[in-house]
Amino acid sequence: MRVAVISDVHGNLAALEAVLESIGTRCEAIWCLGDLVGYGARPNESASVCREHCSVVLAGNHDLAAVGQIDCGTFSTDAGRALRWTREVLQPEISEYLGALAPQREEALIGLYHGSPLDPVWDYVVNPTAARTSLERSDRPVVLVGHTHAQTAVRLVDARLSGGRANPGALVELRGGGATLLNPGSVGQPRDGDPRAAWLILELDDEGRPVRATFERTRYDVVRAQREITAAGLPLKLAERLALGA
Repeated sequence: MRVAVISDVHGNLAALEAVLESIGTRCEAIWCLGDLVGYGARPNESASVCREHCSVVLAGNHDLAAVGQIDCGTFSTDAGRALRWTREVLQPEISEYLGALAPQREEALIGLYHGSPLDPVWDYVVNPTAARTSLERSDRPVVLVGHTHAQTAVRLVDARLSGGRANPGALVELRGGGATLLNPGSVGQPRDGDPRAAWLILELDDEGRPVRATFERTRYDVVRAQREITAAGLPLKLAERLALGA
């Protein structure tokens, strides 16, 4: 079985649609690690598409803020402005849907978190120490996280840590003992210098054991997403950064 793992869509419908087209029939399921909304101008459509196509969807910190479970004041100025706008335009059924999501879940031998096992909502796994802590906190051989907007693969075998940022096309073998932390990167707000939408393919055997992961990137219509942000009156910086992957 192949599972497409996506995260951090952030209301970027153009990127989400391109990724879904790229996934096509290559995968039998799609898992989303949260942050369907925030930053981007198409929150209702993005959440609706994820609800329709993803068998697993987590809540991210932006999702929880958009439905009033987290104070918008805890975010940066631009992110806070986008979240307050998102609150105003969210359809009631989408708000109800997002509010019912949880930031963590377990699927067979895999732990899924928006942040990390340490803090499923807020923790950023951005360095080896954080990755080690996350893997030691989980009893699962594979831990999936989002939130940082950067593709990452870290393995812990016999107390030895290896890996880090993952390049597009990188293949990670998941058998042979140890534990692995994987971050698919961001569909709608990449921040690793590559503006293409990021995601990964997770391969499972017939018993649901993780076999390998492959990191993917998909080109999308960045200009369309930028125009939608500016048309909505959102901060210009949120549109400009899409072209930079920053």
